Amino acid sequence: MTLLAVPTTTPAAESGVLEVERLEPSIGARIHGVDLSHVTDDEVRAIRTALAEYKVLFFADQHDLHPDRQIALGHRLGEVTESHPVVPGVDDQHPEIYALDSSTGGFADVWHTDVTFVRRPPLGSVLRAVVLPLTGGDTQWADLELAYESLSEPVRRLADQLVAVHDGTREFGYYLAQREERTKWEGEEFRALVPIEHPVVRVHPETGRRSLFVNPGFVSHLADVSDAESRSLLDLFYAHITKPEHIVRHRWSVGDVVMWDNRSTVHYANRDYGDQRRVMHRITLRGDQPVGPGGA
Repeated sequence: MTLLAVPTTTPAAESGVLEVERLEPSIGARIHGVDLSHVTDDEVRAIRTALAEYKVLFFADQHDLHPDRQIALGHRLGEVTESHPVVPGVDDQHPEIYALDSSTGGFADVWHTDVTFVRRPPLGSVLRAVVLPLTGGDTQWADLELAYESLSEPVRRLADQLVAVHDGTREFGYYLAQREERTKWEGEEFRALVPIEHPVVRVHPETGRRSLFVNPGFVSHLADVSDAESRSLLDLFYAHITKPEHIVRHRWSVGDVVMWDNRSTVHYANRDYGDQRRVMHRITLRGDQPVGPGGA
């Protein structure tokens, strides 16, 4: 396979700090020769640049990245959030780690972008494989920037004007209602999941590129249009986003770590492993409030 250099957007990238193998034309890259438990400052800067460019980064053989080091890596890359607005961390020593354990309902077999039902959805996520099934359990990511770019121009113009309502109630409302103890997200205690609006088209704060910022996991409807129009438009967007040419797929191995840009992707964890156990540990990086083409 041909090895490609990281795009020349920072001095770290220009110096060839990372060895990058592109996986798909617009999404996904395998990073070689980096130990995430002992990254240098130059490597951190190059990883952040590559994350915005390739959207999903894959790192193999990261066997030394235990929970403490995963959190430490997150602090090198940005500001680490609490595990989740509703779900507490994996244990008292690691409140930042969100454990996705299939044996306790921790799976995500719907296309989604993480935690879009808050004012400031995460910038990105770092996911580490802890326990893997013998077969199945792949994860797929779709490129929301390419999805926007490959729409026809009239539909892009329409999407630029739309606003989506994001609501976490369907996925987490019952859990929140049953749990007496409350967790915090960015200092706010979530006692209820209040729907929030984000532009359907989001402008990436680092690259300026536009993406279709909607997902079936958390978007309930489009604002200021009829129910029928909302359903039809969202169905159109979702079918377009998940076209095979927009997707990169990863088959996990023990020691794998994946980072993705939450501002320009949706993902889907395949639930095709029966009663085998699958455990993943995720941390998320604090993001900013989505901004649309009109600056709001």
